[in-house]
Amino acid sequence: MDTIASLFSFITWPVSWVIVQFHKVYGAVFGPDTGWAWGLSIVSLVVLIRICLIPLFVKQIKSTRNMQALQPKMKAIQERYKSDKQRQSEEMMKLYKETGTNPLSSCLPILAQSPFFFALYHVLSNIAEGDKVGAMNQALVDSARQAHIFGAPIASKFMDSAADVAALDASITSVRIVTAIMIVLMSASQFFTQRQLMMKNVDLSVKTPYMQQQKMLMYIFPVIFAVMGINFPVGVLVYWLTTNLWTMGQQMYVINQNPTPGSKAQDSYLQRLLKSITTHGEVRGRRRKTVVKLIVAKATSDRNENERRFFSGLTKAGFAAQADGTVIKSDTIEAEAEGGAAARRQQPKRQTKAQRQAAAAQQLVAKDTEDDSEPAAEAATTSLEKKPQGPAKTTAKDEAGDKPARPSRANSGGTRQGKSGQRKGQQRPKHPSSKK
Repeated sequence: MDTIASLFSFITWPVSWVIVQFHKVYGAVFGPDTGWAWGLSIVSLVVLIRICLIPLFVKQIKSTRNMQALQPKMKAIQERYKSDKQRQSEEMMKLYKETGTNPLSSCLPILAQSPFFFALYHVLSNIAEGDKVGAMNQALVDSARQAHIFGAPIASKFMDSAADVAALDASITSVRIVTAIMIVLMSASQFFTQRQLMMKNVDLSVKTPYMQQQKMLMYIFPVIFAVMGINFPVGVLVYWLTTNLWTMGQQMYVINQNPTPGSKAQDSYLQRLLKSITTHGEVRGRRRKTVVKLIVAKATSDRNENERRFFSGLTKAGFAAQADGTVIKSDTIEAEAEGGAAARRQQPKRQTKAQRQAAAAQQLVAKDTEDDSEPAAEAATTSLEKKPQGPAKTTAKDEAGDKPARPSRANSGGTRQGKSGQRKGQQRPKHPSSKK
């Protein structure tokens, strides 16, 4: 480790200078020889480095988005060459080259931090030996040697001997307990960060080399840090634990606010957005409008399941998404939704078998009663129809002059017997001038 750290000795002076400047600030508050002053100086160094690496992180996010945009093409290549793994890999690499996408872009922040990490390791190793290093003079080195974090000197290691730890005015037990806890926390935070990325912010419908890479890193990195951690000084463990916590928090923000399309995080985000729209009746925030705008711009066939579920929820709530990322209240959609709900409410309740049998029995009784009363009603109607209609004959005679009126075949309301039975109803009288 010392040999590797010496390769980055060119950056030792800037790193040590930054630590000294932060130590002046914290030393005035907590005391120059305390572990809080030196420990917080290392934490502040991490924060400063990570802030400087934000442009690189943004580049990493863009590269990750390019990988996500290539998911359909990757899936098509997998389906086309599923029996030829070598040809599949060649086509994948060709696709990366054509689109300018680097599947190893997720490692860029770690690679960029490596020089600072080894430079800090070199500084702390010199502090443990009592030698001047970079911008730190002998007085500052002696002050750092006396600083303890929870009883462990910042320059001590898990593998140090009892004599080395005693030279730093500490006990071997306290050093190993503190370093062991910090190693476990460092490895656990690294594992949780990668697992959060794999479980929530990856489209699991497509198997790509990117996914395999992330899955590999999820298990390899914690093991590497656990093995290497026993040779890290306490100050380096503070540095790496801090940068892991920063990465975890930064990733949680990205997952919640800018999730990967098709992932579980996107589904959760769109459901929160749908709830906000139904509550306030509008899309609040420029970034949210941009999200809706991008989804509207997609063809229906290009939308993933999460996006289709989001639009279905908007429709049910009576909203229609617009091309500019806003939503409007759709009266037609709302009326259809209310009509469907009313129709569902007006549907009769399903009857039990006993209720259906009772209703059928009542219908049979009512039908029998109606059949019994029908002959009497028909007889009364026939008797009325057979009465003479005098005025009708006189009127026919007056209209015909000397010719007598031809009697109608049937009176008003008369009956006519046919082959199929009795025919009821009024018969149309013939005109007096018509021939017989």
